[in-house]
Amino acid sequence: MARPTKYKAEYAEQARKLCLLGATNEELASFFEVGITTLERWIKAHKEFRGALKDGKRIADAEVADKLHQRATGYRWTEQQAIKVKKDQYQEEVEIVEVEKEVPPDPTSMIFWLKNRDPERWRDKPANESGPEDMAAALAQIAEKLPG
Repeated sequence: MARPTKYKAEYAEQARKLCLLGATNEELASFFEVGITTLERWIKAHKEFRGALKDGKRIADAEVADKLHQRATGYRWTEQQAIKVKKDQYQEEVEIVEVEKEVPPDPTSMIFWLKNRDPERWRDKPANESGPEDMAAALAQIAEKLPG
């Protein structure tokens, strides 16, 4: 006779939220106080649980990919800052001004992105062993797109 399952329907939403925070299957098993094999059985047996994990992980991965892309390509934003403005010798006022800020493209993020996006072309030792002139041309194309 099989032991009754500890699975409850509310676990699906809990698992989805944990996956949005980056939880792995091992961490989910620990959270639900079951072994990894039990968690894997739940994934196979409960469509709503499996879907919740996929949905949460897909959204979390997409957000991270977006942030990596922003870091690789650089980004700008505008924020408000308070500054003191001297009106006369004894009087100052505070004014709110719009300030544009920028994070420049990050070469390490670019490398990570390219190696994972197109590993055949961008791995450390390309399969086609393209010469330095090919790499220089590729880097020149990237440099043309950089601001400043």
